[in-house]
Amino acid sequence: MKRLLAPAEAAAAARSPGRPPAVVVDVGWVNGLAAIRSLGRTGAPVVAVDHRPWALGLRSRYALPVQSPDPAADEDGFVEVLAELGDELGRPAPVFPTHDSGLNAIARAQGLLGERFLYPFPGWDALERIQSKREQLEAAAAAGVDTPRTAHPRSAAEAVAAAEEIGYPVLVKPADPVEFKRVHRRQAFRCESAAALEEAFGKAEPYGPMVQELVPGGDDALYTLGSYLDASGKPLGLFSGRKLRQTPREVGTCRVGEALWVQEVVDAGLRFLGALGYRGLSQVEFKRDPRDGRFKLMEINPRLYQWHGLAAACGVDLPRIAYCDLLGLPLPQASMNGGGKRWAITFLAGEKPAFQRPPYVDAVLALDDLRPAAVYAARVARSLVR
Repeated sequence: MKRLLAPAEAAAAARSPGRPPAVVVDVGWVNGLAAIRSLGRTGAPVVAVDHRPWALGLRSRYALPVQSPDPAADEDGFVEVLAELGDELGRPAPVFPTHDSGLNAIARAQGLLGERFLYPFPGWDALERIQSKREQLEAAAAAGVDTPRTAHPRSAAEAVAAAEEIGYPVLVKPADPVEFKRVHRRQAFRCESAAALEEAFGKAEPYGPMVQELVPGGDDALYTLGSYLDASGKPLGLFSGRKLRQTPREVGTCRVGEALWVQEVVDAGLRFLGALGYRGLSQVEFKRDPRDGRFKLMEINPRLYQWHGLAAACGVDLPRIAYCDLLGLPLPQASMNGGGKRWAITFLAGEKPAFQRPPYVDAVLALDDLRPAAVYAARVARSLVR
């Protein structure tokens, strides 16, 4: 295991006459690991920050590993570590959170962190609104972007009435998703009956529950626009793809994805981002409704998303584009190629392997950075033995 560094040690190692440093936050899983590799391959020193000493990204050869408090449990302590790191770095560093708890903590603390960092996402005054599912739906309506039928009930009885009008099955989703996902380890509850709906509404009640139509179709009906928009709103990098498989199925995160340019998805996603006044890195996800062929908004992730490594493999390296733009460096070419190329978490504990037809990008294995794959393989093997 690599020795964890104090912020001052990591900053000293990152101060070099070459590329300015970058900071990646929350590197326990593949989105953080992909960001570390993208930035490290540019020659930038990368400080990787996580509250878990076993985080996968801390094993990367490109990472200067720093442990912090958990931003979800000790936001003040987390911000203090970042502030110390920023002071020691001595010059503004682009910072890349890869999960919502770290993203929101940094956005809320921008007044304190100030010019220590450069931010590829909006400040909290805008981000708080963007993180609200209800606000997302309102912005989509303003932009003429299709959405699933959605109700905002104030009681379980209103929820049941709304579901009867919409038609089962329905989803119960939180308007405030961050704490909901932390507590319930899922993004929504699927409900097939009034009894299931009442139970789900009770669990979601602290988080502003919505009752939403379940758009039919499998995981392969989910389409993504991954993008980076500069301070003027100009798109400097655009990637289009679709999920082929999620974990868990229907309401989960990407297990297998495919690069696929769909102009309607790109256009709708950019209209939606424009209605939000969004700037920075994001993923906008849609689901194609087989009943009418329309792409309906699922959500926006205002940060690097789980399978952005596929975008990089197809010529749209979103972390690198953001890094160069924030620092005023020459921008890399960003024209999407590799249509049909796939990305997969090939091995996942408790599930069958997900080998894909080549060429495909493994989410963990990289020939220039083998340690994370070796560590991960050992973890999967131990889970099989247990």
